[in-house]
Amino acid sequence: MPLVTPLLPDHDKETKELADFFNETLGFCPNSVLTMQHRPAISKAFINLNKAVMENQGRVTSSLKRMIAWVSSNSTGCRYCQAHAIRAAERYGADQEKLDNIWEYKTHTAFTDAERIALDFSLAASLVPNAVTEDIKTELYKYWDEGEIVEMLGVISLFGYLNRWNDSMGTTLEEDAIDSGNQYLGKTGWEVGKHQ
Repeated sequence: MPLVTPLLPDHDKETKELADFFNETLGFCPNSVLTMQHRPAISKAFINLNKAVMENQGRVTSSLKRMIAWVSSNSTGCRYCQAHAIRAAERYGADQEKLDNIWEYKTHTAFTDAERIALDFSLAASLVPNAVTEDIKTELYKYWDEGEIVEMLGVISLFGYLNRWNDSMGTTLEEDAIDSGNQYLGKTGWEVGKHQ
């Protein structure tokens, strides 16, 4: 049972209009946003930040951004965000082999060196204490420009917020997200956990 009950999708008209964004990314409005509606200024600010962070202005693709989100969420243990991130990666056209082998991104041949360092950066930036080193910086600059690094860190930071929100709230995971989690992550022990 969640800490705070999500409100109905039409509780706040402005949030509802902004939340149409999630119909593309996930196929539904997430329960996390419905919970944020208890203070509509938070739900609206969150959706606008999400849209800004996920806008592609360089070579960081929508599917890679969602895989960055997954690595970040995996490092913090947020099952809710892991399922959402892998579902969104799938919806944005991530290669099937990458989806099936996201756990092995460091060594699996489906991933490029540029993707590996982006995902390594996500892992290092998500840890507490922070583990971003000069070596990671050097590797990032081999493949990505400063604007693209900002986009990646925007995703990592956004999911830092979401991981804390959803794990603390015990946000109920939606059926479609559960299906994606089971399909791509279940083989290595992913489960719904507290998000039932």
